[in-house]
Amino acid sequence: MNVKNKYWFFKSIVPLKICDDIIDQALKQRSMLGLTGTFGQSRNVADKPLTNKEIKELHKKRNSQVVWINQPWIHKEIIPYVRLANKNANWNFEWDDFEDAQFTYYKKDHHYGWHCDSWDEPYQEGLKKGKIRKLTSSLVLSDPADYKGGELQFDFRQYDPPARNPKVHVTTIKESLPKGSILVFPSFFWHQIKPITEGMRYSLLIWYLGSPFK
Repeated sequence: MNVKNKYWFFKSIVPLKICDDIIDQALKQRSMLGLTGTFGQSRNVADKPLTNKEIKELHKKRNSQVVWINQPWIHKEIIPYVRLANKNANWNFEWDDFEDAQFTYYKKDHHYGWHCDSWDEPYQEGLKKGKIRKLTSSLVLSDPADYKGGELQFDFRQYDPPARNPKVHVTTIKESLPKGSILVFPSFFWHQIKPITEGMRYSLLIWYLGSPFK
C-alpha cells in the first residue's frame, strides 16, 4: 500500500452554484445530531433519542448537526475527482460503492475531535455487508470569510506514541479552504475539526467503500 501522499485536493473545482444548491437542499431538511464512537455510526440511532447525559458526553468528542442526502447528481459531480485523486496520489485503492452524502454544519463552539472514518470491522449487514470505508471526500461549501476556526487537522501517527509532538506530527490543512474545493484522503487517517469561534462552516462528506485490504 502506497500512502506517501497523505491527501489530495482540487482547489475551487466545484461551481459555486452547485455548492449553493447543496446547501439550500440540505437546509430544507431536518438535521440531526452528529454521532460518533459508542453512540453509534448509523443515522438510524436517531430514532432513539440520546439522554441529556449522553449528549453531554458526546459533545466532548463531537458537536455538530448533520443531514443525510442521497442525490445522484451530487455523486456524479464529485466521483470523477475521487477517482482522479486515487490515481494521482498513487493509492490505487479498489472501491466499488459509496455511502449517502453527509452534509455537516458547525456553528460557534461546534467541533469534532480526533477520529478516523474507518472502523475495526467491515459492515456486518445490509447491501454494504463485508465492505469497509477506504476513501473520504470532503467538499468545502463555505467561503472562508464566513467563519473562523474550524480548521481540518491530520495526525498521521507514523511514530511512537510517547514521541508525539503536536508541533511536528499535526498537519493543518489550509489548501482546501476555498469554497468548492474537494479534499480526498484515506479513511483510516486520524483527523479532527477544530472548534468554530465565529460564523458557520458547511461541508459535504462522502465515504467510498470496497472489500477489506489484503
